[in-house]
Amino acid sequence: MAVGYGGRQEIVDAVQSLLRERLQRGASLDAAIEEVTSDNVGKYLYTYDPAGSRLDHPNKRRSSALRFLLWQSAYSEFYFCDAYWPAFRRIDLLRAIRSYQQRERRFGF
Repeated sequence: MAVGYGGRQEIVDAVQSLLRERLQRGASLDAAIEEVTSDNVGKYLYTYDPAGSRLDHPNKRRSSALRFLLWQSAYSEFYFCDAYWPAFRRIDLLRAIRSYQQRERRFGF
């Protein structure tokens, strides 16, 4: 459950944790800054998942979902439907999968 989650604080916390750890290991500030890469920052997120997200299901009436898990959903595919989660049926899942299979993934390009 993520109440009042906007995503920005998670990214700030991840970068701070990464820098703090590198400095505690004895790295110079310049060397620690060089360690700030997308792969390294991703390891310090609240929901670190090496595999990453693939398909997200925000309801189209809830555009605030697009602010949810900003980093993790960078290359995710979003599928919008009218069904809220409790009413989300097997057929809705199959439609989402079919939609995903028909997409040409560009990974941000």
